Amino acid sequence: MLRVYTVFQDYLFDMVLLVETFILKKLEGLPECGISPLHVRKSTEKFLLFLKENFDELFSKMEEMLLQLVLNIPKNVLLPEDKVHKQYPYSKEQFQALQDEIHQLQEQYKAEVSAGQALRAELEEQEVVQAELEKILQCFVGLENICREHWNCSFGESFAFLTPSLKKLQDKLKDIEEKSKRLKTCETES
Repeated sequence: MLRVYTVFQDYLFDMVLLVETFILKKLEGLPECGISPLHVRKSTEKFLLFLKENFDELFSKMEEMLLQLVLNIPKNVLLPEDKVHKQYPYSKEQFQALQDEIHQLQEQYKAEVSAGQALRAELEEQEVVQAELEKILQCFVGLENICREHWNCSFGESFAFLTPSLKKLQDKLKDIEEKSKRLKTCETES
């Protein structure tokens, strides 16, 4: 509205200036009139002040009318940028429900992304473990081959045969450690 006000005001000032110029030209044609250009200027300024006061008053009424009748968009009019609202009409509650659903879906997406990252990290760990297990399996295959070449039996049979001997060996080792501890305690006491 400020632009409209400025345009009207500029036009009013221009018209008053033209009227003043016209009066001064007419006064040049009437030398015995006795009205000086200074008197015309003062009168023009008074007239302009009167017009400006009345114009401000009238413009406030005109602005009200323009806003109500010209610049007001009736509720039944649909602007091109509002076609989306016609196509998908929602109440505030429905819109809020949609916003909540969007927020919930975003949270679910974030959770899915972090779960995917955790699964990828787990998969990398499993690949490392798988590589270690394959190395161990290669060791067992190598032991199996050695057992077949030298003892004509499988590694499983050799392992089953060696298990009781290892158990006896562990028991003997424990006995020796206990005796060693007893001897040390006896030496420290004496």
